[in-house]
Amino acid sequence: MEEEAAGRGAAPLRIAVAGGHECTPEEAALARRAGELLAEARAVVLCGGYGGVMAAVAEGARSAGGLVVGLLAGDSLAGAAPDLTVALPTGLGEMRNALLVRAGDALLAIGGGFGTLSEIALAVRTGKPVVGLATWEFRDPHGGPDPVLRASGVEEAVAAVLRLAAAVRGPATPPGA
Repeated sequence: MEEEAAGRGAAPLRIAVAGGHECTPEEAALARRAGELLAEARAVVLCGGYGGVMAAVAEGARSAGGLVVGLLAGDSLAGAAPDLTVALPTGLGEMRNALLVRAGDALLAIGGGFGTLSEIALAVRTGKPVVGLATWEFRDPHGGPDPVLRASGVEEAVAAVLRLAAAVRGPATPPGA
């Protein structure tokens, strides 16, 4: 149910953040700041739950009092980032990328390798908005537009992903409707 039963308002936006388990210091700084901004906007941050960009976004969100859910590839908590609010071992391996994308209202991709590429592709294929920050670039062989909205900075990226997620979510449904 998108509307909270107690009538406290619409459920928070869920922003999936994809990025490499290994990242540059610059990507980590971007992810940390993105986590802070998402928490300040009261969005729930979803990530893969391990190191690199995932750990950095969790650290940023947690430092700003946010909620961070890590969807772990393994069937245990081993290796989970320390700043996750909730760590969910899925046992799905790389298939958990699809779960991450489907659980979010929109995807923010920061840096990343082939796992991030797969998450971007899954989001595009399922109609989820994608905002990219220092990540993969695409060229449609048929001349179509890049399916990823490019951001030049972290503030722009977070504002865009929140705007797109809210547009996808649409207006809240009143209780009992």
